[in-house]
Amino acid sequence: MATIEGNITAAAVSARSQTSSENYLSRFLGLLASVRFGIVLLCLLALACLVGMLVMQQNVDGFENYYAALTPAQRLVYSKLGLFNIYHVWYFNGLLALLSLNIVLASIERLPKTWIFVSKPQVTVPVRWIQDQKGATEFEVEDGASSYSQKAQALLKSNGWRRTRVAEKNGRTYVFGEKGVWNRLGAYPVHVALLLIFVGGFLTAEYGVTGCFFNSPANTEKQIYETVVNLDSVNQVTWQMPFEVTGTDIEQKLIKKDGPISAMNTIDWITRFTIKDETGTHEASVQMNRPYDYRGYRFFQASFVSTGRARNITLNVIPDNGGAAETVNIPRDGTATLADGTKIRFAEFRGNFSIGKEDPDDDTSSYPNPGAVLKVSKPDGGVETAYAFGAQMSNMPVAKKPVAGYTYQLADFEKVSDKHILSVQRDPGATVVYVGFALLFLTLVATFFFSHQRVWVTIEEARQGALKVVAGGNVNRNQGAFDEKFKRFVRKLNATA
Repeated sequence: MATIEGNITAAAVSARSQTSSENYLSRFLGLLASVRFGIVLLCLLALACLVGMLVMQQNVDGFENYYAALTPAQRLVYSKLGLFNIYHVWYFNGLLALLSLNIVLASIERLPKTWIFVSKPQVTVPVRWIQDQKGATEFEVEDGASSYSQKAQALLKSNGWRRTRVAEKNGRTYVFGEKGVWNRLGAYPVHVALLLIFVGGFLTAEYGVTGCFFNSPANTEKQIYETVVNLDSVNQVTWQMPFEVTGTDIEQKLIKKDGPISAMNTIDWITRFTIKDETGTHEASVQMNRPYDYRGYRFFQASFVSTGRARNITLNVIPDNGGAAETVNIPRDGTATLADGTKIRFAEFRGNFSIGKEDPDDDTSSYPNPGAVLKVSKPDGGVETAYAFGAQMSNMPVAKKPVAGYTYQLADFEKVSDKHILSVQRDPGATVVYVGFALLFLTLVATFFFSHQRVWVTIEEARQGALKVVAGGNVNRNQGAFDEKFKRFVRKLNATA
């Protein structure tokens, strides 16, 4: 007897333990699939993105200066928390994964009920429920039940509720019509779109490459560099591109021609270059709002070096013997030929000219003392160095000294930076993200600009030769427009007998 009681007790404890485990699992899955949990995850992701906006990320140009301005404590804390690279940190990816799981589980949990609601509409609902709908009405008509139900069905279709059904229950005829039932499934394409965006973002974060390189005419680059923070130190990581980029020309369109080559005085930066790989050489151009795409790599304008240069110069060349002066325009690294065969090559330009080596850290973007270095080739083959200065330095002895029988005046020049900084991004998830956003846009437009409308008409015998008609309907959005449409339908229905 004791053995039997012990077995029963053990079985009961085991059953309670199994039931408890199942309850915990069900609660956990319910939490993962709940809308509240999804909203919390969305808020946390939004907060992380806000931090990414407030704290400069390590792949943004100018990060070194930003990092240097932080206190040692800020550097350590931000580095430990991964705030300098928040879109690649483990907890950001974890939030994306949890939110994706929440979306999938929520869809799985709610789809069967939604599908039943869409595929099997409730036609024979209680009359009292129809009467409780906003705008519901009832009246009597003198007609046959079967003929009137056909008229009601035809009238539903003519008013746009083309998905109609007729059913009988408890001696009462139900005529049902609806429109836009697919609107109830709008949440699921939204879920798919969000998942596509998350997947594309993950592919970019894990397998994408972002970096910068300097571009100037005749300069060739095969690598890009990226700034990486490791606790309290800043390092640069280089990435090899599958092609080489050679600069051909850089141009800067200024708002005020006499102003500096600053960002505030610039309308546009234009960088022209060639890309060479196994398929050949390809011409490319990047502007401020016009990136260039090639083999999955996208080139953007990032910044520029604040060293003043000239894209071309205009010279007044005055013969030393008193003859007529000549005006020539020479592009950077270009050559002009005078009437007597003398060739002038534009060798160098400085925004703040001084004899000797130029300081590479000197900001000459305002061109305080512009000057050009020229290489003058005589017809007999000799080469001499000449200088051409602007009005600020035109009275210097070196400016008035004849070279190869001429003196040279800098009449004008086109301002341009020494180098442009191009940002390069390899984004393997871009196409997936674009598809996700396109689907999200189309789905949201379809969901909020259209509605699911349902109308019921019940017909039953009120007295000999007369029918009692009850009509009602509802809509999931845009109630005002539906009310007006339903009123017009009821007027026509009442007049149909």
